[in-house]
Amino acid sequence: MPILLPFHKSILEEIHDPATSDLLILARGLGLRRTICTLMQIYDSKQSLILLLNVSPEEEIAIGDELGIMGCRRPGLRIVGYEMGKRDRVTALSLEAFIVRLYREKNKTGFLKAFSDKPEHITSGMSPLKNIMKELQLRRVHIYPRFHEDVKNTLETRKADVIELYQRLTEPMEAIHHAIVQCMTITLSELKRSNKTLELDDLNVESAYFRSFDAVVRRQLDPVWHKVGPRTKQLVGDLATLRRLLTYLLSYDALAFHAYLETLVASNTTTVTGAAKQHQSPWMLTDAANIIFSTAKRRCYVLTAPKPTSSLPERQVIDVDNEDAWAALGSNGRDSGKKKEEKKPKPWVPDNMSPVLEELPKWDLLADVLQEIEEELMRQEAVSTRLPIRGTNTVLVMTSSPRSSTLVSEFLGEMDGTAPKGSRGRSMMERKLRTYLYWKGQNARQKQPRYQQPPRFSTMQPQSSSQPEGEISEALKKKDKTRQERSANRRRVRGGAPMTVAPTEIDFDTHYGLLAPSQMVVVRAYTDDTDDQILAELQPRFIVMFEPNLDFVRRVEVYRNSNPGMGVRVYFMVYQLCCEEHKYLAGLRREKESFEKLIKERGSMLLPIFEDKHAGKNDAVIKTISTRLAGGRKELSTVPSQVIVDMREFRSTLPSLLHASGLLVIPATLTVGDYILTPDMCVERKSIPDLVASFNSGRLYTQCELMSVHYKQPILLIEFEENKSFSLETAAESAKSYAKPTSKYPAKKSTGPTDSDRAPPSIQSKLVLLMLHFPRVRIIWSSSPYGTADIFNDLKANAFEPDPNRAIAIGAKQDTEAGAGINAAAEELLRCLPGVTAKNVKYVTNRVGSVRDLCELDRKGEQDILGVEPGNACYDFMHQGERKTGSL
Repeated sequence: MPILLPFHKSILEEIHDPATSDLLILARGLGLRRTICTLMQIYDSKQSLILLLNVSPEEEIAIGDELGIMGCRRPGLRIVGYEMGKRDRVTALSLEAFIVRLYREKNKTGFLKAFSDKPEHITSGMSPLKNIMKELQLRRVHIYPRFHEDVKNTLETRKADVIELYQRLTEPMEAIHHAIVQCMTITLSELKRSNKTLELDDLNVESAYFRSFDAVVRRQLDPVWHKVGPRTKQLVGDLATLRRLLTYLLSYDALAFHAYLETLVASNTTTVTGAAKQHQSPWMLTDAANIIFSTAKRRCYVLTAPKPTSSLPERQVIDVDNEDAWAALGSNGRDSGKKKEEKKPKPWVPDNMSPVLEELPKWDLLADVLQEIEEELMRQEAVSTRLPIRGTNTVLVMTSSPRSSTLVSEFLGEMDGTAPKGSRGRSMMERKLRTYLYWKGQNARQKQPRYQQPPRFSTMQPQSSSQPEGEISEALKKKDKTRQERSANRRRVRGGAPMTVAPTEIDFDTHYGLLAPSQMVVVRAYTDDTDDQILAELQPRFIVMFEPNLDFVRRVEVYRNSNPGMGVRVYFMVYQLCCEEHKYLAGLRREKESFEKLIKERGSMLLPIFEDKHAGKNDAVIKTISTRLAGGRKELSTVPSQVIVDMREFRSTLPSLLHASGLLVIPATLTVGDYILTPDMCVERKSIPDLVASFNSGRLYTQCELMSVHYKQPILLIEFEENKSFSLETAAESAKSYAKPTSKYPAKKSTGPTDSDRAPPSIQSKLVLLMLHFPRVRIIWSSSPYGTADIFNDLKANAFEPDPNRAIAIGAKQDTEAGAGINAAAEELLRCLPGVTAKNVKYVTNRVGSVRDLCELDRKGEQDILGVEPGNACYDFMHQGERKTGSL
């Protein structure tokens, strides 16, 4: 287990009491997983059960590894809630609130502990902290930001040696960055202008840097999403595209960024089928967009006119009296040969293309940092022969994404340390240029406008030098040999190719590829609390933050204070005067403001009084009205009001609301329907996306057929989402004019089909066809899950309760051994009868012993087995001759 710092111990002292239910809000990077694992060890005993809820599979495995258990399960009766801050906010619709209510019904004395390290998600809405504590039934809240007194005193005791490196963008990158920000400003202004009725004043370019901006904009437009036109929807998508462009500009290489822009242009002008796109992105038609595309292309290559070839080479005239020129020729003969080699174009490069291949500025900065670290290690080895007691010489390089990590690894693996700045990764960029040209050629040959993934070339063949051995002097050979010996001891990248060294000189394990820690550079992407485990395992003394990350800064502080006596040096690299610096500072400011809001709300918050909504169940028992008794008086019912719910429906929010409304929710695996309200009433719930998918697959037809066969009152419930439009009408349909044309001359008749004729049928027309096929199926429209809960309570009024065993048995498939003794010929005969299908033939054979028994049943008996309409059809078919005989 990792070491606990003083502020960790103070947190555990406040929340470890089992008699209290607490909420802990901790700043990211301060060791939330460490606190939870320690708390679980405190509660670990043979008489208690600790349930860890709402964690991802990766987090569950990591916590299980830290605790040394499989699956984090022990016997007992207690619950610990974790990471409820993954959602925007905990409401009555949340699954966590449903779990807490079920838990409190059976266990009044057990504790609940909730944890979160995302304060920004808890500050949205009216009294968010109070609502969270109400739904999770918590009594105390503990807030620990970075500026908390205990945290501040602990982390400032030992500080790491931080070197801040601010790197300016290149001129082309600055031009592209400024143009993207200008396009974002124009797009945001156009969005506000076209939707004046919405409150979009708080949206600005600074907030557009964060990924949550897309969700905020969509949440504002959800209530009127069906009314807005395609232009507004295009603007919302353009904001997300421009935000990604800002990120890709700083993390992608020049060729990858240019290729991504080309795919944007292709997808904006043509559709998947190759037709012209109607609604194009407005920002692509601006002057700023032209700057983006043209400058991004100039970062990769420049197209020039092909030079005319001359038959005779141009001779160079040298002044015979110039002694400096003769000296230069004698001393720099090798250098001039190298320059000729570099200027010689590659055979696969087109004649009219001059490769530019601009490299990211941080690459040279990273190379200089690694060189400085190497010199520092050499200096320490020369001064002292003793190895450091704590820590290793492994260099840890952290990036923002796995793709950025791969790019940095490729650069370090193919870097030419002798090349000047700006061209150290020339070989890697030339390889990427060759891949880019191959991709362009494939697209041109196939004439496909849509983007194709370019093939990846893992390794390139080593290029032999064209310099002849005879032109290199002995002194230069000796110098090259010394340089190779130094490069043999150069640090290697985990996952990247080693430096150019002869195989006999490699001093690591050739069988397993193991490297000495002092020769390793580990490149990783930022993740979650797993980074704390990586720091504890590697014990690096040199850390390079290739891209800024607020969470990892706190992790380094905790790591430095957890290892006293270890010298830690951190290189903090950031692009100056761009969105990377602004995003880092804005994230720091947002977190501070969120903690201040939570602290202020906690000071004036009134704690709710929790009531047991199921305390008056005895009053709800006497509620069933029997119409068979005279006057319809009430009769005593020993069964509480209940609803049978299919197990797959618990992924939705409706079972939680039904339980909150006072109904007893019984989970079961149902074959027919999703909700069984009464013995005769079955409900199939469909959200709008599920309704469209069910129509396309034909699944809804089968579901309605089964409900009509087995239940007297089949119901199709179409449920809309909360705070969204309660309408199936789209903007295109509402724009149609149904008024009588006032033109003097009638419209010309079209000879061919119109666009509306070629369009697929709408949802409304499919619903009409469904009702024509199944006239007994009723449709109920619900605006939200809250409305559905009220509708279910009204439908269950004055009705009998359903039987769970019967609901599970209806439509259930029998196993293969159950029908082994059934006569196949008799079963085939049954399938020929009206009302008997392949879906219910097994059910019929289980209900009747033979075909004779089915024929001897009366009309009501067959209706009980097959349903009302199929039973009538089967009875009329079998007794058709009897009616004719009786009439004679």
